[in-house]
Amino acid sequence: MPTTNAKPDLESGDWIDLFNGQNLEGWTAKIRGRALGENFANTFRVEDGLLKVRYDQYERFNDQFGHLFFANPYSHYALHIRYRFIGEQVHDGPKGWAVRNSGVMLHSQDPQSMALDQEFPNSIKAQFLGGLRDDKPRPTANLCTPGTHVELDGELFTPHCTYSRSETLHGDQWVDVTVIVLGSGTIRHLVNGEEVLS
Repeated sequence: MPTTNAKPDLESGDWIDLFNGQNLEGWTAKIRGRALGENFANTFRVEDGLLKVRYDQYERFNDQFGHLFFANPYSHYALHIRYRFIGEQVHDGPKGWAVRNSGVMLHSQDPQSMALDQEFPNSIKAQFLGGLRDDKPRPTANLCTPGTHVELDGELFTPHCTYSRSETLHGDQWVDVTVIVLGSGTIRHLVNGEEVLS
């Protein structure tokens, strides 16, 4: 339900579908080492009405981190996403931090300004993590800030990431995330309807 000036109203019926369930119309891929718009090895695809990120056509991952950019920029909006992780980590992908790790960039640089080999856009990211079936907590809907800084609890926050208060979500379960972005002001992260970070 992106808007340009108004405070998002989560109860209204004015939601906009950014993904049409059929194709990637309105979206542009930017994969590290590839030209803007090249969806290398069919990384981003639509199958059975779902947007999927797949690496089965890669010979080597080679740190080819990829992002999808929507055609229209928004500054005041509520974004609702339902996601899940399935399968195993790509065979030569980064281990540890990158396993079952995805997310959405909430404020981001224009992809046309990204360098060819730039790994991530300068952005404020809601990071999605899945549990690794160990005893270590691994919350989701975290904050990451590649190339940026934010204020957190009234203080300048310069580390790359901080965990939310969500529980660790293991397995292939579906997770509902809503992020409310109020311009350069407050950003709220909700997991399954519960606020976990602001």
